[in-house]
Amino acid sequence: MSPSSGGQAGATGPPAPTPEALAFRESLGGVFPDHVAIIMDGNGRWAQERGWVRVRGHKEGTESVREITTIAAELGCKSLTLYAFSRENWKRPDFEVSTLMRLLRLYLRRELRTLMDNGIRLVAIGRLSDLPEYAQRALRETMEKTAGNTGMVLRLALSYGGRTEVADALRAFSEEVAAGRRRPDEVNEETLRDYLYDPGTADPDLIIRTAGEMRLSNFLLWQASYAEFYVTEDCWPDFRRPQFEAALRAFAARKRKFGALPADADEPAGLEGLDDVLEGAPEHSEGGS
Repeated sequence: MSPSSGGQAGATGPPAPTPEALAFRESLGGVFPDHVAIIMDGNGRWAQERGWVRVRGHKEGTESVREITTIAAELGCKSLTLYAFSRENWKRPDFEVSTLMRLLRLYLRRELRTLMDNGIRLVAIGRLSDLPEYAQRALRETMEKTAGNTGMVLRLALSYGGRTEVADALRAFSEEVAAGRRRPDEVNEETLRDYLYDPGTADPDLIIRTAGEMRLSNFLLWQASYAEFYVTEDCWPDFRRPQFEAALRAFAARKRKFGALPADADEPAGLEGLDDVLEGAPEHSEGGS
């Protein structure tokens, strides 16, 4: 069975790393994100700056999707999540929304070979029932055909919102409680995670945002708690290998502490000298400073 014909029989694994990929990974000193998430921003701005209609930027953005997806798989990412269409994006003009949905269908059909050649498994998160039927059908077909692939997971966030995801998780848990299958006192971070759209995928290590905006825009709010954030001024259609590698280098240069101190922190082992520190603290009068 050929890769394009789909099914488990056509499943593929991750590509063999190229010498260039191995050299780049080595240059990072062994620090590499397993899960990269990207807020793909600036398509419309990129087009308007060139005197073109906004949808041309969205079409050019699909070329960046292909290149970054391929490079991420080549470098050994385990998971790549792309913020493709937010819940808020439904507020855009009907023509732009319709174009985005048609581009989604075109991408899924055109890029199946790329996904199969690189052993990539496609999944989607969000309120997928909001999508038009033709887009849902193309999405289902591509997910089914890539389901057996054992390389990188490509997650498309479609009609997605971080707050909506948490609300949907709470609703699902509440239904389980009402049915007697769960108890309210079972709620904690891990049980709630079980009800998120894709609980099996680890939290992102690195979130990249293009086009210079400094906000999460309702993206992976639960999962992004300790992700490293990287912003580039490049709009998404201009985000290609050099920009992606720059983001990975920036990630490798950071020290991730997750609220603790790094192992090499220069701190005394005991409490010696603590009293002197506390006694030297400034006192405040009862009337304020």
